[in-house]
Amino acid sequence: MLDTSNNRFILYEPEPGVCEAQVAIADSLGLHARPAALLARAAQQFEAELFISAAGQRADAKSILDILSLSAGRGTVLSLRAEGKDCAAAVRTLAELILTRFREDEDEAASTAEEAL
Repeated sequence: MLDTSNNRFILYEPEPGVCEAQVAIADSLGLHARPAALLARAAQQFEAELFISAAGQRADAKSILDILSLSAGRGTVLSLRAEGKDCAAAVRTLAELILTRFREDEDEAASTAEEAL
């Protein structure tokens, strides 16, 4: 279930060791190479198996190429699923990364500050 009213997600644990959430892509460019790399790098920090699904396709969240194969644009709802002992932390980390537009606001602020110097 996705709560789009305030860009949040609801974490579900349908069975022990399995966690799921849905989140919509807010980034105007969608899921392109840089966000795919950030997601894969974040996913690789966890022992859990992580998957991202969109429009009937499922991708290994630890693979940049798999993530890119989803061709997910802005507004696409992604289903996140993790299986393993650290599943909640894994899903939460990926969902928050997506909801913060892959932290592009932070990058833009840093670039603007550097240009001002």
